[in-house]
Amino acid sequence: MAENPPFDPFAQSFTLVTGDGAAINITVPELDAFILYSVQISINYAAQLGASLIFLIVLLLLTKPDKRKSPIFIINSVALLLNVLRMLLQCLYFTGPFSETYAYFSVDYSRVTGSDYANQVAITVLNWMLLVCVEFSLLLQVRVVCITVLDFYKRIIYVLSACIGGIAIAFRLALCIENSKYILSLKSQFSLEWLASATNITTSISICWFCLVFVIKLGFAMRQRKKLNVGSYGPMQIIFIMGCQTLIIPAVFSIIEYFVPLPSMDSNVLTLVTIFLPLSSLWASASVDNRRQLPPQPQLGGKMIGSGGTAGPLLDDKFLNGPLSPSATTTTETNQSDTPETHVRDLNLDLEAQKNG
Repeated sequence: MAENPPFDPFAQSFTLVTGDGAAINITVPELDAFILYSVQISINYAAQLGASLIFLIVLLLLTKPDKRKSPIFIINSVALLLNVLRMLLQCLYFTGPFSETYAYFSVDYSRVTGSDYANQVAITVLNWMLLVCVEFSLLLQVRVVCITVLDFYKRIIYVLSACIGGIAIAFRLALCIENSKYILSLKSQFSLEWLASATNITTSISICWFCLVFVIKLGFAMRQRKKLNVGSYGPMQIIFIMGCQTLIIPAVFSIIEYFVPLPSMDSNVLTLVTIFLPLSSLWASASVDNRRQLPPQPQLGGKMIGSGGTAGPLLDDKFLNGPLSPSATTTTETNQSDTPETHVRDLNLDLEAQKNG
């Protein structure tokens, strides 16, 4: 006669009775998994809420009044505010009737109020609105860094950027509509998993495309600055560093979602981009202000007196009016589009565009 397996108190079950008298058998591991999921995702959303709120306050306090009317500042501020509202509503979900134990296991949402449904629909709409702000902010950043690119290549970059960003926005809008229908009716004509996955993929591709353009252009700018012996960690280097972060970190989070069983990892992608974009502008603006406060270096015979006696652009970010060397005053057959003065002019255009963007 076979012996009964030993009793495992951690795997025991209990019964829930529904309103119509049906019995639902629930095990302790299932209940633990539900509680653990709620705690993990609540921590994730709360961390994003706190980071977005703090940085929104920092952005409003540190941005100069004359810069608060710029399109980039307005879009970045609106994006942070939308993300704060989005994370707040996400946290409210796990403190409302949707996350009650009986409602979850019995799928009985009869006590869920209309305002609770409205909050969930608002989350899907805020996700779409936030992506629109992020895409427009990235478009403006591309316009800034490509200000010195030839018109032909500039148009190609703009068209491709608009198409890639538009596709991501379209997929997010489709998911917003279908997800809202599902929330209100708890029924769907087809599985939303593929649409959600396609939305995450197109969003990641969009972010990577924008930031790839961003990083490549500024990489060339850094190379030119190095040739001119410009000091490190200027505004261009700062934008380059933050561009790498905006490119790599959100992409990593979007990939981790498919391999690491952590709840709602995709929500971190938009939050990270929303925070990094204004952070780069603040850092670069502070660097420009510090450079303007430095006294101008003396000039002798048209040359800059800098470290090692090498020539370089003025610290007040103005165009060089005089020649870089005595030989520059002579007539030569060199290509004027590749002279040091041209590089300096392009670098200053990049810098002024970043400040005024």
